Formats: sequence, structure tokens, C-alpha cells
Amino acid sequence: MQSNSLEGKLVSQSKTVMTEMIMPNDTNPMGNLMGGYLMRWMDIACAVCAARHCGSQVATASVDHISFHEPIKLGDVITLTATVTRAFNTSVEIYVEVSAAEITGANPRQSNHAYFTFVAIDKSTGKPMKVPSVIPLTNDEKKQFEVASRRRELRLILAGKIKPEEATELRSFFNEIDKIKFPV
Repeated sequence: MQSNSLEGKLVSQSKTVMTEMIMPNDTNPMGNLMGGYLMRWMDIACAVCAARHCGSQVATASVDHISFHEPIKLGDVITLTATVTRAFNTSVEIYVEVSAAEITGANPRQSNHAYFTFVAIDKSTGKPMKVPSVIPLTNDEKKQFEVASRRRELRLILAGKIKPEEATELRSFFNEIDKIKFPV
């Protein structure tokens, strides 16, 4: 088995920042970045982050909803920031945020974000392997860590890997919502 130290790792140890300039061959006829190119770059940034955390090769297992909030134009520079949010048995969830700006830094804006899940792969066997835990330090890291189990259960339900009634984290979340008194 490949060495990957199963002790916990800080979120900052695998944080990955990638920058791309939008060139003519990256755009559609309206001069906007094509979505497929952005998804590819998001996958690359997340894969690097996941591999750094796991200490192994990784394979993309799923991608949560990606929406395109702001168009990214020809000549813009995008920055993709990927961070690990939580580790499970053989998988990690990675959050990626995409910001765009003119090359001078003018007109900065958030354009996209998504959650990717990767499975760590043992190089010698080609099989999934255990991954190190995540040590969240900041309030944002702790919040992402706590909510990750709900996102994971939702992914497993949508993939048909668990039944909705088996989703204990989601059930407790909705039970808490039921206790909230909303004004009429």
C-alpha cells in the first residue's frame, strides 16, 4: 500500500490555487468562457488538492451542482481556489471557488463554485485506500466540515447508494428545521 500518513492534515496543507487567462480558443462566439473549459480547470484544481491531502492518486467520483453566476469574458483572469472540506473512509470532498477579474485586477467577481468528491487510489493495487482525516481550524473550515456529511448523504441518495430513510444526518437536519417557528 502506498504511504499516505493517516494522521489528520490541516486544510491549508492541501489548498490549491490555480490561475488561467481566458484566451480566444477558450470562448464561445459571444466572447464568454465555454463552460466545459471551466469545468475541466475546476476538476484539475480539485484533483491536485485531493491528491495533496490523500498523498496518492485520486479519481473524480462526483461533482455537485455547478451554476454559472457571472460570465467570464475573453481576456479575464480566473482564480480557482480548491480546499478539502472533509475526509471520509476512502474519499474526500473538495470545495472549489472561481473568481474572475480583468487582467489589471479591475471588476473582481465570484463566478462559480462547486463541491467535488474524489476517491484515493492505491497505486500498487488500483483499489480505493483510506485517507487522512481533515483538521479544520477556522470558523469557515469548521462550518464546511460539519455540513459535509449532509452533502455526502444527499449525493449517496441521488446516486441510489443509500435510501432516503438511511440518511441520518439529513433527517436530523430536517427535524431541527421542523422545530423552527416561522412567522406567518
